[in-house]
Amino acid sequence: MATRPKTKAETLAWLRTIAGELATATLKRLEDTLPWYGDMPPSRRSAVGLVAQAGISSFIAWFEDPRSTPWIAADVFGAAPRELLRSVSLQQTLQLIRVTVEVVEDRIKDGGEPLREAILLYSREIAFAAADVYARAAEARGLWDARLEALVVDSILSGEADDELPSRIAALGWHGHGEVSVLVGTAPKQLDVDHVRRAARHMHADVLIGVQGNRLVLVIGRADPLAREADDSIGTAPALTFMEIADQLEPHFGAGHLVLGHAVPNLVDASKSAKAALAGFAVARSWRHAPRPVHADDLLPERALAGDPLARATLVHRIYRPLQAHSTELLTTLWSYLDNGRSLEATARELFVHPNTVRYRLKRVSDVIGWDATGAREALILQSALIIGSMSDHELPPRRRPSS
Repeated sequence: MATRPKTKAETLAWLRTIAGELATATLKRLEDTLPWYGDMPPSRRSAVGLVAQAGISSFIAWFEDPRSTPWIAADVFGAAPRELLRSVSLQQTLQLIRVTVEVVEDRIKDGGEPLREAILLYSREIAFAAADVYARAAEARGLWDARLEALVVDSILSGEADDELPSRIAALGWHGHGEVSVLVGTAPKQLDVDHVRRAARHMHADVLIGVQGNRLVLVIGRADPLAREADDSIGTAPALTFMEIADQLEPHFGAGHLVLGHAVPNLVDASKSAKAALAGFAVARSWRHAPRPVHADDLLPERALAGDPLARATLVHRIYRPLQAHSTELLTTLWSYLDNGRSLEATARELFVHPNTVRYRLKRVSDVIGWDATGAREALILQSALIIGSMSDHELPPRRRPSS
């Protein structure tokens, strides 16, 4: 064992002499006391070893000139590759520091009180430096995540999804499964993104958040039935509909209309829901008493008048074509009922049937397409579908005329 040093110069020379011994003893102690270190692949263990060795070398340099604390401490973590920060947690890093300090303290306990005080002060500086490094990494990751999330939302809104979209979604830690819907409204003056995410998680949903000018866009995903059954935290609570989720997220939007797109099977297809929601948001002011939130399909007439091809196709394929394929009688009855101001008696006179027959046929219409012609708003949707559908056929459906 080397003779106990007397002066600072002798102490520095002694520390440099035992630096290799300290590094070897530190790595041995890491293997013996930290299970996670032994479980790491060789390349990661080597990187952790570099950090430990850099810490010992840095301490010697710091002991020589304590004023070098800021850059010396930061330089310790500069020896490790960037991916090490993603594989070693802050807690594990502090464990690494503690083990290294313990090894050094055991070895230099005969080096005098000044040296023991120095290692205590230095360990404190290294701990602060570690916290600073991880805080900066977290901040950088947060900024990166925000930019990536904005890129994903932009891709969904524009419909320009590419092969990299699924990997980008996975990188964001998307927890939604199954169906997805897009909610579009006005952005508030101050948006608390974390609050929105917490509210969504409380409803067992996940959201991607994008702000485009004065618009706030939420891409909402929820757990599918199998995933919900596997999640004990959800229990047996019934899954909320997208409209129920949108209703609870409504306070996070600014004043103005709030439009929910239709559900699509997965996040990759979310652009279809986004197009419907954006088109509905653009024309929602045309419906004086539009609810908040309102479903984009409830704005089909306004969207079609504004030239939205998706709305026109939806009206034709979800209303006109099913009725046309099911029964010409139902289609004719609906035409007559709407043209006669939704009057059962007038429709019955035109068709030479009893009003109860008209009532029965309208019920069958509702069973076929899911819309009820007796409601004012739904009647507007149905009439728009008949007009656009007949235009697509280049002829009106046959209608019976009363005999003179």
